[in-house]
Amino acid sequence: QVQLVESGGGLVLAGGSLRLSCAASGRTFSGYIMGWFRQAPGKEREFVAAMRWGAANTYYADSVKGRFTISRDNAKNAVYLAMNTLKPEDTGVYYCAANEYYTTATTYHYWGQGTQVTVSS
Repeated sequence: QVQLVESGGGLVLAGGSLRLSCAASGRTFSGYIMGWFRQAPGKEREFVAAMRWGAANTYYADSVKGRFTISRDNAKNAVYLAMNTLKPEDTGVYYCAANEYYTTATTYHYWGQGTQVTVSS
């Protein structure tokens, strides 16, 4: 059974930082695209960042470039999203996802349950 479990969300002041974690289990994700998406209240889920497991390629939404960094730990089978210089508009539920190929669409094969990030001004 494939599981993606997010953690690390919380409440932070604007300008602050958070680091989200995604623990992956249930299959080998070698070659998979691991992505982060977010959904703000009343808005559609949107792409944030992604990377291919086992490769150096990383992808970011324009709104987070230079502030967010996606990374992985092969030994822990985990993916991370380091978020710096957070803004109130970064508020939302953040989801970890996995897919066989890269896309910014919300059609990823596997999803976690999400973790709430709230940035107050």
